[in-house]
Amino acid sequence: MVENTTPPTIQVSVREMFGIDSDLWVPAFAEKSDLVPSIDSTYQFDPEVTLAILAGFAFNRRTLIQGMHGTGKSSHIEQVAAKLNWPCLRINLDGHLSRMDLIGKDTISIKEGLQVTEFKPGILPSSLQRPIALVFDEYDAGKPDVMFVIQQLLEQNGKYTSLEHNTAITPHPLFRMFATCNTVGLGNISGLYSGTQILNQSQLDRWNIIANLNYLSPNHETKIILAKAPHLDNEHGHLLIEKMVAMATLTRQGFANGDISTLMSPRTVITWVENLTFFKNIDTAFKYSFLNRCEEMEKPILSEYFLRCFDQEIEDIND
Repeated sequence: MVENTTPPTIQVSVREMFGIDSDLWVPAFAEKSDLVPSIDSTYQFDPEVTLAILAGFAFNRRTLIQGMHGTGKSSHIEQVAAKLNWPCLRINLDGHLSRMDLIGKDTISIKEGLQVTEFKPGILPSSLQRPIALVFDEYDAGKPDVMFVIQQLLEQNGKYTSLEHNTAITPHPLFRMFATCNTVGLGNISGLYSGTQILNQSQLDRWNIIANLNYLSPNHETKIILAKAPHLDNEHGHLLIEKMVAMATLTRQGFANGDISTLMSPRTVITWVENLTFFKNIDTAFKYSFLNRCEEMEKPILSEYFLRCFDQEIEDIND
């Protein structure tokens, strides 16, 4: 059993720490522990989403962040936790995560020369008894049996019932729960998110706060990418990044209009910048970063976008 202890905490001002116009004060830990994420000094916080996450930490509200891929949903939660020195454990609800991974399983060990069977607690009972922020990533991709295990945790002060031990575990006062998803439980309507599930609406109703994290404005996105690529922080670099962001924006508009079936996320643009360092040529780096995973019939459209942004054609587009 995990010892139920509370490390020293302090209260921090949201206005002072995050620059958000709010009188909210949030508990934070006075000292950093091993599970606290590292601070990314270049990270740009979205004020509305940041405030939703902070409310989750301050008032123990179950908080779900929804948005397109590459918008930084999980990293947003982690960076808020990093500023608060709040331990954070991120769990990806992919097809390999089982019910036993969450609740625990019987294990066989040798003690004093005898074979004994012991129950090893899983992720949930271990995390519940600690001051930790548990983040379920890709929440809408979880298998049904896994989702129903999670459901009882969504009760605001609900206890976790362990059928294996016939006990009820009371959550630590500083246990918090967050999740990220792409579809808000609507399934793979757009065709972008294969493997996502249509979620039980009664479970969605149990999330206290649901926030949307959308793509940033071009100016904001340009600043973030320049912060990741300081070697381009010059007049030529600024102009280049602006064109790359404009290209990404066109793919998002084209996707919204049904002209193309995939789009460039901010993560894709950052990859494009990184690959440009290796390949030196803007269109070669673009092909390796994005174009080569697009449908052949859509490449002429993307070539047109590229021409509009860079005033040049992509060489050997089908190579």
